Amino acid sequence: MAYQPKNIPKAASPQGSPIKKREKSCFSRFNAWLHLWPSIISGVIIVFVCFTGTLIVYCDEILEWSAGDARYVAENGKMLPADELIAAIKKVDSHLQLSEFVYFNDPHRSLRVRAFHDQTDQLTFVYVNPYTADVLKIDPSAHFFYVSAHLHAALLGGPAGGWIVLISTLIFFVSCVTGLVLWWPKRWTKKTIQDSFTVKWKARFKRVNYDLHNVYGFYSLLLCFILSLTGIVLFFHSLGDMINTAFGGGHEHIEEVVGKVKSDAVSVDISQLAQQALREHPEQESASIWLYNLEETGVYVFRLGVNGLKSTEHLQLVVYDRYTRQSQIVPQAQVIHEQVENTIWQLHMGQWWGQFGKLSTFLAGLVATSLPITGFLIWWGRRKKSKKKKTKLTIVKT
Repeated sequence: MAYQPKNIPKAASPQGSPIKKREKSCFSRFNAWLHLWPSIISGVIIVFVCFTGTLIVYCDEILEWSAGDARYVAENGKMLPADELIAAIKKVDSHLQLSEFVYFNDPHRSLRVRAFHDQTDQLTFVYVNPYTADVLKIDPSAHFFYVSAHLHAALLGGPAGGWIVLISTLIFFVSCVTGLVLWWPKRWTKKTIQDSFTVKWKARFKRVNYDLHNVYGFYSLLLCFILSLTGIVLFFHSLGDMINTAFGGGHEHIEEVVGKVKSDAVSVDISQLAQQALREHPEQESASIWLYNLEETGVYVFRLGVNGLKSTEHLQLVVYDRYTRQSQIVPQAQVIHEQVENTIWQLHMGQWWGQFGKLSTFLAGLVATSLPITGFLIWWGRRKKSKKKKTKLTIVKT
């Protein structure tokens, strides 16, 4: 039987030298460069922006938990007028500037009021008994998410910070595209499928780190696209206007189009109309109304659904004339405007599919936060490896 060597020598060219590896195409090299260097330069900003964004995903649930027993009251007859509720809050702290009321369909829920403190600039949630006007709790926990949101959007750096975040977001979006190109196997075999979709947890650290970047990066890719694109749209209001126009929406809010202020007329109580809206739509959880612009409009606009910090699930708009309490027909362009704007916020906040959407967005946010870190470790490891090879070659030559 003929001897079979264990180490089969490499194939050689006709001249006798080993066959060189095929060089990567210009496109592949440019794609790899585009994926690596801009991401390394903006990596710290991307990690910070993704992390602060991830913190906000469950803000509504955390704020509900933070309110505790103040969320609930004993039903006690008729709900008091909004003016009396506002006066009761102002009596406790006159520096609270009220911006939103949220009424609940459950008669055992307290009124939730969003407010800013004009001395501390803190975002605060105030919980009030709607039957007795007792202030149950002034909860400043919302300010943590207010600060986190501004860190996420502009690093608390004003317009300059906003542009830094925007440029980093654009780089992150490009990195997602180039990363998909790098991830895509040249040939779909059993091994490439396994390598592309599974993490080898028992392998060495370098391999696990590579898989965390490669595999989880692919799984979170669609949501990373959505989060980065909606972030860009929220920064550029003109893009939002273009999307509104594309769907047939107008550029003005409902309050700017429907209803004129009548200085000599008496307004109907907000609490009465909020209860009317919830009676007409018993399937909805709550009705919110913004207070900051009431002096400029002749209508009360209630947003029904699950009202969160930035958007509303199952949004339904109900509009009443504030003087006659008659239901108002809203132009379709303004309805579309509100729905599009709300949808963009839902996509960015993870509220697009209830708790499943939030969990998916939260996990995608964690992966997005880790991608610059795992990517840097991959680059650093290869850099050290190439240095060792150069050192060995130098020793052999000498």
